[in-house]
Amino acid sequence: MFRAGDKIVHPLHGAGVIEEIVERTIDGESAKYYALKLALDDVVLFLPVDNCETLGIRPVCSKKQAEELLNQLDELARSEDKGWNQRYRENMLRIRSGDLVEVAQVIKNLAEREKERGLSTGEKKMLLSARQIIESEVAFALGKTTEQAGKLINERLCI
Repeated sequence: MFRAGDKIVHPLHGAGVIEEIVERTIDGESAKYYALKLALDDVVLFLPVDNCETLGIRPVCSKKQAEELLNQLDELARSEDKGWNQRYRENMLRIRSGDLVEVAQVIKNLAEREKERGLSTGEKKMLLSARQIIESEVAFALGKTTEQAGKLINERLCI
């Protein structure tokens, strides 16, 4: 169980800080929720305490893990070209995994494709979302702003 002040990551929304643990009653059932203030937006998510493991909620990676990720970004190989539907499904699975390397792979694939051919609206949104997820976590892990983390990521991905 996490505590107020802990930095955690939601696989689809990125990193944030637990502001408090609140009890809410929904449909007559009372449950505890983490009030997660996201790093990138002025948004607070309410995450059910009992379902956090199922949702893939985890602590922010360590500084060492973030540095290792940055060091291996330029070595990521681009995935083979596939049809739009198959690319979209595979990229969503990677993002939902919550694994930083998998999310970085999505960024690399989409950024390179954007340079070559451009992206559909759906893929542009996916690229933005994947970048926000990684930037927020790397920023927390390294004690930097999300803008600084974004610049580091761009440098290492050579994009």
